[in-house]
Amino acid sequence: MKLDKVIAVRTSKTIYRDGQYAIKVFDEEYSKADILNEALNIARVEETGISIPGVEEVTKINGKWAIVTDFVEGKTIAQLMEEHPEKKDEYLERFVDIQLEMHKKTAPRLNKLKDKMKRKISETGLDATTRYELDARLGSMPKHNKLCHGDFNPTNVVIREDGSYSILDWAHATQGNASADAARTYLLFCLSGDQEMADRYLDLFCKKSDTAKQYVQKWLPIVAASQSVKGKPEEREFLMRWVNVVEYQ
Repeated sequence: MKLDKVIAVRTSKTIYRDGQYAIKVFDEEYSKADILNEALNIARVEETGISIPGVEEVTKINGKWAIVTDFVEGKTIAQLMEEHPEKKDEYLERFVDIQLEMHKKTAPRLNKLKDKMKRKISETGLDATTRYELDARLGSMPKHNKLCHGDFNPTNVVIREDGSYSILDWAHATQGNASADAARTYLLFCLSGDQEMADRYLDLFCKKSDTAKQYVQKWLPIVAASQSVKGKPEEREFLMRWVNVVEYQ
């Protein structure tokens, strides 16, 4: 495998292209369990029939674990928005449509979103009272089994030249409540510094899915707490503000 064409650099991982393959190489300290779980997630999501880059191999390259997947030709929605700002609304609508299409799928062998959230809440380092309130809110939320991406943002959706799409990066995939997935997407827009786009996204998601905005907002403290555990240190303060907000207007 050739590692001479870098296509993306992320925290603790670098993604290369070698012909028809994308090779995600993880830093040496990266959890082996998390790497193998990501590969398993991809295989399980493949079974739903939704368009994603299929997993081809899990291997070691120069002592580092790597996941080899199909390479998808095209541009991400984030790239398209940057190149054609006048079409931002059109691309945002396509983005939400793709997310809703994904939420129609089920992947019964994926980990459950609620179980993951509960574990993350216990790892936050928040005080016992706050953890209790978050656990109670999580327990009260309806149980669903929809396919949830966990990191659905415009950099993870590729549009091919023929207009078809493919969804990348399934490291955080679970089965659960679609509104929790939407809450995370909303927070990701906020974390990118684009509050206006975050609000437009949430309005559009709720309109197209016929979901009350208050229902998605009820997930925000839970999702923010979960995101804070392995998120960037500089994001933690921002996320903690969401955790401490009990009700939204």
